[in-house]
Amino acid sequence: MYRFSNTVIGFLNLFTLLASIPIIGGGLWIARSSTTCESFLQTPLLVVGFVVLIVSLAGFIGACFHVAWALWVYLVVMLFLIATLMGLTIFGFVVTSQGGGVAVPGRIYKEYRLQDYSPWLRDRINDPDYWRTIRSCIAGSRTCAKLASWTPLDYTEKDMSPIQSGCCKPPTSCDYYMPTMLPQDPDCYRWNNSPTLLCYGCDSCKAGVLEDVRRDWHKLSVLNIVMLVLLIGIYSIGCCAFRNTRRAETDYPYGENRMSKIRPRWDYYWWRWWHDMKERLY
Repeated sequence: MYRFSNTVIGFLNLFTLLASIPIIGGGLWIARSSTTCESFLQTPLLVVGFVVLIVSLAGFIGACFHVAWALWVYLVVMLFLIATLMGLTIFGFVVTSQGGGVAVPGRIYKEYRLQDYSPWLRDRINDPDYWRTIRSCIAGSRTCAKLASWTPLDYTEKDMSPIQSGCCKPPTSCDYYMPTMLPQDPDCYRWNNSPTLLCYGCDSCKAGVLEDVRRDWHKLSVLNIVMLVLLIGIYSIGCCAFRNTRRAETDYPYGENRMSKIRPRWDYYWWRWWHDMKERLY
C-alpha cells in the first residue's frame, strides 16, 4: 500500500524530471550558438539539468516502486545539492555586496567605477581571456549602436543601462574641448570615436559589466533562497518516503499474520546489549 509521502515525492520528482528537459535543451542551444553573450552559462545549465534529471529519476523510482537504494542515493545527492546551493547563495551575497552606480549631476543615468566592486569580481573581469570574450560579445550585440541617433538633449533626459553608460561613451567628466592641465579620468584617454573601439578598453566598461552581473546575481540569490526552502521541504518528505520504503521491505500488510523477522535489524544486538547492561546495573 502506497503511503502519502511516497505519493507526494513521486509526483514532485515527476514534475522536476520533466522540468529538467528544457534546462538541458537551453544549455545545448547556448552551446551551439556563437553569437549569444551568455555562452559562459552553458556549463552550469547543462550540469544543473543533468543533475536534476538523475536525482528526480532516482527519487521517482525509489518512491513509486519502493526501491530503498534509489531513495538512499536520492537523499544523499539532494543533501549535496542543498549544501552547494546554500554555499553559492552566501558566496553570491558576499561578492555582490559592494558596487552600485554613482549619480551624475544633471543626468538620469549613473556611472560606475571598477574600484567599487569586490576584489574577486575585479580579478575575474581583469583576466585578459575573459575580458576579450566579453568585449567581443558587447561589440557584436549592437548595444552601443542604439545611442548613435541620440541628440545631446537625449543624454540629459534618457536613462542608460550600466553597459551603455560604461562602454558606449566617455566619462561625463571628460573635457575634450577646452585644454586643461588638470588630470582627467584615465578612461578619458582610452576613449575612441571608432564604432569598433569606443570605450571597450575602459575600466568604466568593465565596471558596467560587473554592475549587470551584480544585479543578475541578486535576482538569482532570491531565487536560490526560494529553491532552498523548496528543496529542504522535498528532502524532508523524501526522508519519510525512505523510512516507509524500508518498512515496506519487512512489514506485512495490515490484517495478515505477522511473522518474526528471520534476520534482526542492524541495531538489534546493540540494543539487546544495552538493555542487558541496564538490567545488571539496576
